[in-house]
Amino acid sequence: MIDLLSIARTEAGGGDLLGLLSSMFESSDVRPEGYSDAVVWQGGNHNGNLNPVAHSLTDAYALLGTIAAADILGLPFYAVPMWSQYRHDTKLESLAWFGNMPCTSIKWSTAGDAYVNDGSGGRVVVMGKSGNAPLRTQAGVYCNVRPYGPITVVRCMPCLPYSQDKDKFEVNELGIVHSEMNTPGVQMAYANRLFLKMVNDSGQLGRVAMKPTQAMEDGINAGLHSWLLKGTKFEVGRRYAVDPYEEHKDRIDKIASLLPSDFKDGMENWGGRIEQHISDTNYGLLIWDLIEQRDTIVLATDLDGDRLTDLLADISDPLRAFGDKVVQHVGKDVSMWDAWSEMGYTTGNGRDMTSVMHRMDGPPIHEQTLGSADAMLLRLLDGDESMGGTKRPYDPRIHFVLIRDAYLDANPGNTELKEWLDNALEIFDGIYGENRPGFLEGYKALKEGITPWGS
Repeated sequence: MIDLLSIARTEAGGGDLLGLLSSMFESSDVRPEGYSDAVVWQGGNHNGNLNPVAHSLTDAYALLGTIAAADILGLPFYAVPMWSQYRHDTKLESLAWFGNMPCTSIKWSTAGDAYVNDGSGGRVVVMGKSGNAPLRTQAGVYCNVRPYGPITVVRCMPCLPYSQDKDKFEVNELGIVHSEMNTPGVQMAYANRLFLKMVNDSGQLGRVAMKPTQAMEDGINAGLHSWLLKGTKFEVGRRYAVDPYEEHKDRIDKIASLLPSDFKDGMENWGGRIEQHISDTNYGLLIWDLIEQRDTIVLATDLDGDRLTDLLADISDPLRAFGDKVVQHVGKDVSMWDAWSEMGYTTGNGRDMTSVMHRMDGPPIHEQTLGSADAMLLRLLDGDESMGGTKRPYDPRIHFVLIRDAYLDANPGNTELKEWLDNALEIFDGIYGENRPGFLEGYKALKEGITPWGS
């Protein structure tokens, strides 16, 4: 059994977390290319039968929950230290270590506005905030895919008219905020191609959410999309009034010249239905797609893609609440939660929405956010997770779900692994039922209930 409370106290108290975890894990021979001095640990059962997954050890329950789940499951893994203080101390180099690990990985997002020690006795906001933007840049991430219910959002990255370079950022004497565009066109092209491949492979409706008439950047993105459609079998229903490729031909051709020579090979046989929309209209369209259970794949910029996934996460609760009002109005004694499931809807409240970042080179990074992990950890350290019964203890199920997804991604076709992971999740659900145990009690029960992989 790992002393999880000791780890939590060390992190919360600003102690030597690196030293503590270094004593728990062995150093790995695996290193990201170009970073021979990277700190990479390994654990679990490395018996050669499974491709390991790399964990990012970030903050609070993202760190503690990962360590607990990895210990319970016993699957082979690598781990890279990335909590806020360590990210700051390494001047974000630890993000590059993790972003270039040669295996499928899991990234937790937490502590975007954490205060850390500045090395001179003071406190500052952690460098790089949550670290997401610099990680994506250093890892060569070109898009993030988020499926939820019938909707899958392909979110082009970074694809925003903003910069992470503070030297290029200013507010002038008139108070006008100026930055620089930070959108690699090559990565736009990769995201567009992945979107078209997903539409082709799935047979689902493809929607494009851009605003080429008002945003130059979206004009380039839509132009790349138009260029990729040429010579394919895709049927375009609603289309932009002006072909953005023709409008920006010189710019698009310049980006196309930087792509591999075989970039469009095979696309002449791709087909499906594409609808091109102004980005604003997709919010309403996706609600209709959700209600009508229409399988849809949406391509959006980083900003709009983020808003669309927020919509998907948040909309089901209001729809169910409105359903409650309707059934009460007609005088029926019906549970909308039960009716929701009976009608075939699968979306909950967004906390179970998965997210996969695709890299230009190397396997993908599975991503998840723990919004209130720091507050929940403080309750554990205070000795009252439930705050006098007003709160429920932390639910670590997302760790097991994310780990399951990542290992199946890293080990395609491994039916033995899938059955074992499904059984582990079933055991988890048996322990974490209506009366959710405390985090430490749950860890002990899961250790006793799940036989580690390879034992």
